[in-house]
Amino acid sequence: MRARPQVCEALLLALALQTGVCYGIKWLALSKTPVALVLNQTQHCKQLEGLVSAQVQLCRSNLELMHTIVHAAREVTKACRRAFADMRWNCSSIELAPNYLLDLERGTRESAFVYALSAAAISHAIARACTSGDLPGCSCGPVPGEPPGPGNRWGGCADNLSYGLLMGAKFSDAPMKVKKTGSQANKLMRLHNSEVGRQALRASLEVKCKCHGVSGSCSIRTCWKGLQELQDVAADLKTRYLSATKVVHRPMGTRKHLVPKDLDIRPVKDSELIYLQSSPDFCMKNEKVGSHGTQDRQCNKTSNGSDSCDLMCCGRGYNPYTDRVVERCHCKYHWCCYVTCRKCERTVERYVCK
Repeated sequence: MRARPQVCEALLLALALQTGVCYGIKWLALSKTPVALVLNQTQHCKQLEGLVSAQVQLCRSNLELMHTIVHAAREVTKACRRAFADMRWNCSSIELAPNYLLDLERGTRESAFVYALSAAAISHAIARACTSGDLPGCSCGPVPGEPPGPGNRWGGCADNLSYGLLMGAKFSDAPMKVKKTGSQANKLMRLHNSEVGRQALRASLEVKCKCHGVSGSCSIRTCWKGLQELQDVAADLKTRYLSATKVVHRPMGTRKHLVPKDLDIRPVKDSELIYLQSSPDFCMKNEKVGSHGTQDRQCNKTSNGSDSCDLMCCGRGYNPYTDRVVERCHCKYHWCCYVTCRKCERTVERYVCK
């Protein structure tokens, strides 16, 4: 018996939502680019893994940016792992790029975080590269129009956030603008979360100052606008991850929009991370749903937070083991001006999930 057209259409839609075929963050595979690979000719762009054709073209026309983008991909991996080190989902699957599991292929809150962090990281890296003089196409950011405050003066070299946002968005958003890749709902969600990442980066821009004066009197301070470290931006985005909003793709007027699923109909806030599919609890290993499980993960016996042995081990219990730690001790300050220390060894008890 042949299936009804409506049933087939529903199955295809469900499959599209489930697999979430989209190449949005496959460029993070650039983190595996060999250090020895020289990127100084346009034909080298085809050797880079995880890029869609639009990104390859951007590579060819902006070859000087690629070392910075490769650096950004590596920073995303490090910042994500550091931010989620105390959680069941610890971002380990990001290292599978470009062949992700469903935790990042589907429209989960984990993928929402990674899209936001990736967009922030690439703009962060480009803005900083402008400041350090590594990019010929840009320089320091503009001097602010408002006065810096009493005893302060604008100077130094500001991070060029506007250039970083411009070029970063062109590269990181390019895969979501390719036709016939993934559902419209997934594209809208990923573009939204990428913009949330850039918004978090904008919010991290702060005034930084350096003192000048006789014997460090700090009679004058030179100030500039600089970005916080990427790990601080990741911490901000993790807070948004914890309060992320589940959305549905629903008709509103003549078009479909992403709206909160369990709340009164209202527009999605520009500052909130959004997701389409609920995540597993990540307790047991199940590659079909993108879960690595928490067996053998280290936990904190005295903690009440997400890294506690009770939460991390999902009630399965834990095993203790001893670890020998070598650290500096008996340090002495010598005038002038160095410190000498001895090395001491101690035994520490640690715990891993069963």
